[in-house]
Amino acid sequence: MNTINETNFKFPNLKSVYKGKVREVYNIDNSLLVMIATDRLSAFDVILPRQIPFKGQILNQIATKMMNDTKDIVPNWLIANPDENVAVGDLCTPFKVEMVIRGYLSGHAAREYKLGKRTLCGVAMPKGLKENDKFPTPIITPSTKADNGAHDEDISREDILAKNIVTEADYLILEDYTRKLFNRGTEIAAKRGLILVDTKYEFGKTKDGKIVLIDEIHTPDSSRYFYADGYAERQEQELPQKQLSKEFVRQWLIENGFQGKEHQQIPTMSDEKINEISNRYIELYEQITGESFVKADTNNVLERIENNVNSFLSSIK
Repeated sequence: MNTINETNFKFPNLKSVYKGKVREVYNIDNSLLVMIATDRLSAFDVILPRQIPFKGQILNQIATKMMNDTKDIVPNWLIANPDENVAVGDLCTPFKVEMVIRGYLSGHAAREYKLGKRTLCGVAMPKGLKENDKFPTPIITPSTKADNGAHDEDISREDILAKNIVTEADYLILEDYTRKLFNRGTEIAAKRGLILVDTKYEFGKTKDGKIVLIDEIHTPDSSRYFYADGYAERQEQELPQKQLSKEFVRQWLIENGFQGKEHQQIPTMSDEKINEISNRYIELYEQITGESFVKADTNNVLERIENNVNSFLSSIK
């Protein structure tokens, strides 16, 4: 199976390239961004050695659908999708924070809660909750947007403003957009028999100063979903929730002695485990979109992407 680990394209009018944990972003003429969704898998802010077949296509196509389904309430950067793994949009200056919003005590929040903490990013969490209980009101727990190789870190609203990472006027917009997107995402998930547990959004400013949603939205890399059917019963019996997210990868890594900490060895993933992860990503795609996943031709995947992007760029000259 041909997967995408990295790309090194030389598109016309290329100004710079940024390589994130999963996506690679090409700046075209300081006007457009061409974002390539690779098949890399990251967990605990570490890129794992092996790629997951079709993961990039899945992330790109879910994000595209969700951006189209939310553009009536929050503007976004997206212009076109010339390839299954590619999104093209307006060049933006990203905000240096990720807006994380949590509707339930799960994942990182649950791990902190088990350590006895009752505040997260300066936000109080109610006492007496069990893991995966619903918060009375969704809480926003931002994190810093780390540079390559660095870990994202929790940060409070107060610290963001005190350090002037984001102006207060802009931050109020980010909070408003975050809640609107989470509400819409919750509605979309409910129609598909899912619960949107938590997610993160990233925003940027266009050249004319407009704040827009960028990167991905409501994908298994950025979001956690539970199946709604049986949720209440499982909570009552204190059983693990049936979920669709990348959390199952994190749990497998934890069980095998890895949490991204210094001197920890990344466990080896077998072909069987790689295929299992790929199938879980496909499952989420089909569950959240209600559509059958169509695998793109990966025989010459890099050549396919390069040809499709070049053709698009030529068409808009």
